[in-house]
Amino acid sequence: MSVSVAVPHIEKAECEPARLIRLPRIRVAQIVMDYLAHGWSVDEICRQHPALTPAEAHASMLYYWDNQAEIDAEIREEWNQSRTEHARALAQPDPFLSRLRSRGIV
Repeated sequence: MSVSVAVPHIEKAECEPARLIRLPRIRVAQIVMDYLAHGWSVDEICRQHPALTPAEAHASMLYYWDNQAEIDAEIREEWNQSRTEHARALAQPDPFLSRLRSRGIV
């Protein structure tokens, strides 16, 4: 597995999402989603997520602006996946509701 780091604080392994080096559970896309969804500045992102340093938040946004198509595709894929999972959860019968129906309560 080759790792290419083009931006300080960010690591991007082949076929993997870009992540923070110090906090590998945090993906660049997650930080960007806060920026896009809430309109938060880098300072506000750091206030909302105290584990992030300003340098990491700025590096994430820099990586986004340099690789916008990649990160947008990752966000789109995650969004579509969550919508599919949500629809699947709605389609599954609720066990509690099924028991109530079988007893004639509902």
